[in-house]
Amino acid sequence: MAWPMLVVCRPFPGRVVESGPAVCNYAWMQITFTKMHGLGNDFVVIDAINQAIDLSPGQVRLIADRQRGVGCDQLLLVERSGSPDVDFRYRIFNADGSEVGQCGNGARCFARFVVDAGLTDKREIAVETASGDLRLRIEGDGQVTVDMGAPRFSPADIPFEAETCAAQYALGLNGISLEIGAVSMGNPHAVIRVDDVDTAPVAEWGPRVEGHPRFPERTNVGFMQPVSRRRIRLRVFERGSGETRACGSGACAAAVVAHRWGLVDDEVAVDLPGGRLLIRWLGGDAPVFMTGPVETVFEGSITL
Repeated sequence: MAWPMLVVCRPFPGRVVESGPAVCNYAWMQITFTKMHGLGNDFVVIDAINQAIDLSPGQVRLIADRQRGVGCDQLLLVERSGSPDVDFRYRIFNADGSEVGQCGNGARCFARFVVDAGLTDKREIAVETASGDLRLRIEGDGQVTVDMGAPRFSPADIPFEAETCAAQYALGLNGISLEIGAVSMGNPHAVIRVDDVDTAPVAEWGPRVEGHPRFPERTNVGFMQPVSRRRIRLRVFERGSGETRACGSGACAAAVVAHRWGLVDDEVAVDLPGGRLLIRWLGGDAPVFMTGPVETVFEGSITL
């Protein structure tokens, strides 16, 4: 029986270590970071302005690993902006190493980070993302409001495979027909109405809807329980991360879908397992505003 060859390389900076036909070239990279969370949705935030950062998907997965790394739902990079009209560039990586365009809770953490780290003294910050520019405002009570931009419903913009744009779609799921709302908040979302979020089949349906072939780039999946015209409850199975304690863009998506379905008013409190977000949307092409708290957990460094 032929066993695979195991090559053990001692990691010395700048030194090449050889073993048989395989060669390993090790270089150390020490990264300082800040661990933050928004309602329990946790992030590793890295200043890539004052540090040279070049992370592979595998290194992102290692940092996000809760047993072997720091542990987080997503990793956020703070970079210099390439535009004079924007203060910073904001990049988001899921725990599986994939890069995505939007994260509402992460945007709030981003705003507090750049102020607390002394990277800006502004209270209103313009941020460039892969999905477009964001406007962030730090409120007097320390909470952060994010202008998430206007929701996009065109199937091509989500992206979602459908012949026409509709407020509701039937989605087949292994013999089950689900009624969903589909919307982009800079990232794709499917929203499912449920009677009780506590008993909703999040673990069963979440990964199936996330990877459904009608969502070619996968999707975040929200399980929404309307409580009143000013309050909904929500659990979110996030694309690339699984169920998280809170999802800012998911809260916006759920509030927008509930508004389109005539279930809520223009302002609604969204209660997630990690806490409450306030969402305001006037309908149509109006932007969605999200307000919520941010906490810094600790600062540290990791050597990769």
